[in-house]
Amino acid sequence: PTCVLGIDLGTTSVKAALVTGTERGLALAHSCSRDTQAHSHSLEAGPQGMEQSVQRIIQALNECLAALPQQQLQRVSHIGISGQMHGVVFWKSDKGCKWTEGSTGPAFEPEDISHLVTWQDGRCSPTFLSSLPLPQSHVSLATGFGCATVYWYLKKSPDFLKAYDAAGTIQDYVVAMLCDLKKPLMSVQNAASWGYFNSRSKSWNTDILEKSGFPVHLLPEVGDPGSIAGRTVRAWHGIPKGTEVGIALGDFQCSVYSCLTERTDAVLNISTSAQLTISMPPGFQPPETPDPSSALTYFPYFNGDYLAVAASLNGGNVLATFVGMVAQWTEELGLHVQESAIYTRIIQAALAQHHSKLSVHPTVFGERHVPEQLASVTSIAASELSLGHVTRALCRGIVENLNSMLPVQRLRETGVRRILGSGSALARNEVLRQEVERIFPFPVVYGKDVDAAVGAAMVM
Repeated sequence: PTCVLGIDLGTTSVKAALVTGTERGLALAHSCSRDTQAHSHSLEAGPQGMEQSVQRIIQALNECLAALPQQQLQRVSHIGISGQMHGVVFWKSDKGCKWTEGSTGPAFEPEDISHLVTWQDGRCSPTFLSSLPLPQSHVSLATGFGCATVYWYLKKSPDFLKAYDAAGTIQDYVVAMLCDLKKPLMSVQNAASWGYFNSRSKSWNTDILEKSGFPVHLLPEVGDPGSIAGRTVRAWHGIPKGTEVGIALGDFQCSVYSCLTERTDAVLNISTSAQLTISMPPGFQPPETPDPSSALTYFPYFNGDYLAVAASLNGGNVLATFVGMVAQWTEELGLHVQESAIYTRIIQAALAQHHSKLSVHPTVFGERHVPEQLASVTSIAASELSLGHVTRALCRGIVENLNSMLPVQRLRETGVRRILGSGSALARNEVLRQEVERIFPFPVVYGKDVDAAVGAAMVM
């Protein structure tokens, strides 16, 4: 039987998954994950910059593939690749990599290439962004978006761009190297996440960009997600030469694809941050221009469909901040309690408090649509100051914040009948699960594995 290889090039780790067909459908045969430890300091952008070493990312990818069973790699018929959206890496098209012979067969190493400027990059200040031409796109331009980063180099360090003639996301780079593409090919999913891309016409805002001196020759060709980008030009870790490689995809879309089976399902993920996602009806088109104050973003999905996403910056990181504060207070009082012990105790205390009038608005990290609105606590009564009351109110606040971004009424209007719950914070915290079930009046199914590498394989 043949296998499909799915790869996800994440912010902190790389994952490779081998998926095989069975009588019951697709099944995960093997997977491997490696931390990239690729964070690198940006001398030009300073502390606001977030860059990663492409060499380290590819090294982690090579280690993942070397750890998978060789027999099954030799039976791979298709490769699907996803990765972090928004970010950008630059390379020389004829010198992007060099192929070497390793213990598991040929592999490539990056050669004439820049650092990856990630989606978390903060070098484009609100003032800088407001100086750029207005895009013709349904997505508001933000720092960390590929085109915004190119503009930053154009204005702050123009010589940097002269050294390269190709650009893409990190996953576009890998596809280009495997298939020896002279011009990178990018999916609509990744193009929309770069800014200055019209999803309706599936084209870059070339006129707007050219007028402002933007190096449009760096923009990749664009194709539909799910289509084939090319074939491998060499054997790769035992995977046969000539294997079909899909156009690179967005990690978010692949994560959703790995667990969303019905249009009537919503996907709720609470890990470091939090997302609530629904499928828009067939034929839906996002508005021509973005509403910067809207809490919803529309992501191109597959087959011309869109996902509506409430992407909150506040999830498990809020609870981690609260636990850190409690740990710091106890230390200042001359005691030492490990954070893991605090976490267990506060959840136990909150489980004993079913109600709390205390109201916590938990946006410690702001939100993209209201960056200036930080956290607040109201309705503080002397009887509601126990750890249990505060933790219960904090967990409820995290879920209520998501509900304010994508309300129950809207879920009902789009035909949602069930919620698929995933993410480490939701798995570890029974109080959060209770609040999800209290605020969202739908059956909730937990334990759905959201896995971008598996999703990338399933698309193929």
